[in-house]
Amino acid sequence: MKNQINTIILDDEPFAVRLLKDYAEKVPILNIIYAGSDTYKVLELLKKYTNSLVFIDLQMPELSGMEIMQMSNNSQHNFIITSAYQEYALDAFKYKVIDFLVKPISFQRFYESVEKYLAWQKSFNPTSKKREFYIKAERKVYRVIPEEIIYIEGLKDYIRIHTKSDKIIAHENMKDIIEMLPKNEFLRIHRSYIIPSEKIKMLEGNSICLDGDIRLPIGETYRKVIKAKFN
Repeated sequence: MKNQINTIILDDEPFAVRLLKDYAEKVPILNIIYAGSDTYKVLELLKKYTNSLVFIDLQMPELSGMEIMQMSNNSQHNFIITSAYQEYALDAFKYKVIDFLVKPISFQRFYESVEKYLAWQKSFNPTSKKREFYIKAERKVYRVIPEEIIYIEGLKDYIRIHTKSDKIIAHENMKDIIEMLPKNEFLRIHRSYIIPSEKIKMLEGNSICLDGDIRLPIGETYRKVIKAKFN
């Protein structure tokens, strides 16, 4: 997956490292570059990589998490604290801390912290023209690039996003998903189908043919609008 987030997991407890690594592997956008307890290796990685997301424990035997954050305070890295000691939260937020996860950490709470980071990234640069959006599907977070969408299919309480490389099934409805898409670039042609306008190859009767020899029906409710657009 392109534009993944380089992710570091640092904890002195092997069980915590395994758990957080397992959680991170369930979120496709996270690219794990290190998961372990070597504080000095993490310092080297923070020099090598830029703009990483670091899940960091505060209580470490050699360098504490607080000291590592202090040493990296002028960098572009962002931190999510993983600690059993909530009383350190106030001091930790002096640095670039996105969230504070109190142990024991559930996958839901981990997942929420990643979403919080993604939302923060998006709002940090409001003038950027990023077109991608993120969607929950099967306990994972997918980054969806509109240009890669072939079509979107409605499945009662779910949708299936057909892209060039994947089929993402998410618990969303057609009305909400079309609001996430770039305006004037996607058409709803049926109660069960949304298509990108630029991939329309031909209108034939009550069907639309897309690139790749894909034929989809036009719903009766949408026929006048679609045919008017072609005219």
